[in-house]
Amino acid sequence: MKLFQASQTMGQVLLVAGSIGAAAVGALPFASRSCAGPAWELPANGLMRVAGLTAPKAESGRVVRVVDGDTYDVLAGGVRYRVRLLGVDAPELDQAFGPQASDSVTRRVQLQLVWLTRRGVDLYGRTLATVRLPVAGGPTLALDSLLVVRGWAWAWDPKRRVAGRAAQQAAAVAGRRGLWKCGAGDALPPKLWRQFNYKNKRRYGVGCTW
Repeated sequence: MKLFQASQTMGQVLLVAGSIGAAAVGALPFASRSCAGPAWELPANGLMRVAGLTAPKAESGRVVRVVDGDTYDVLAGGVRYRVRLLGVDAPELDQAFGPQASDSVTRRVQLQLVWLTRRGVDLYGRTLATVRLPVAGGPTLALDSLLVVRGWAWAWDPKRRVAGRAAQQAAAVAGRRGLWKCGAGDALPPKLWRQFNYKNKRRYGVGCTW
């Protein structure tokens, strides 16, 4: 009888502990995309915020493959990471301007040395990171800012943590660079594109082309 009571008590303790653990996981804050902070989650993109005990450090790496405008394979420290770039959302490959955005990144970073700062892992196992490019005789260049300035990605910085980020996109739109060629009205955010079924993609997938 005492053994049964002890087991029952232990089960209650485990149940309570499990509930606390689940509550803690559920309490993880979800933030909009930004270059600041350890990581974040956007359910539409499968990006998950993770807690960081120490500030992430930059490590040297080499881009060995460009998957699309904001996703790359980076070799760093003998490990190959599938990296999802923070701070931007580039067009999908099957979306208008998607191939052009990918080609633009490929020409700039393929097999090039970069500085990688890992900030977590998303729901798909991709490493969430910022990427900076070395510049001879000057400071490193943030790849996300470069994509926004050239008009190959949407900026995502709703908390305005990156100085000048909104102005960068506004200038790209005004200059009709990249995907803004036909104006902001014809640019369909990837978040909406991913929600389309095949029929809608065929209907809206042409739009303004390069």
